[in-house]
Amino acid sequence: MKEVEPGQVVMSCAGRDKGRFMLVVGIIDSEYVYVADGKLRKIEKPKKKKLKHLKILNRKSGFIHEKIMNGRKVYNEEIRRALEELVEKPDDNRS
Repeated sequence: MKEVEPGQVVMSCAGRDKGRFMLVVGIIDSEYVYVADGKLRKIEKPKKKKLKHLKILNRKSGFIHEKIMNGRKVYNEEIRRALEELVEKPDDNRS
């Protein structure tokens, strides 16, 4: 099983959302997690995704992780902001 925690940044490798970066917002079991990006896939209706269809990145939002672990409400804006900070945009190649 791949190691994954709430707040972990993942990239979808299969499905309609292929290539999109998301945060893990819930762990179902050793095969499935819930993911959200705060835009198309909101926290109110996270996507159930198989771990084998995700590329797990070595980045995690500590703020989101703490809120989920403490049972506090996570907002879509917080997810969007965390993803902006943790994921480098390919357009940011400043020479």
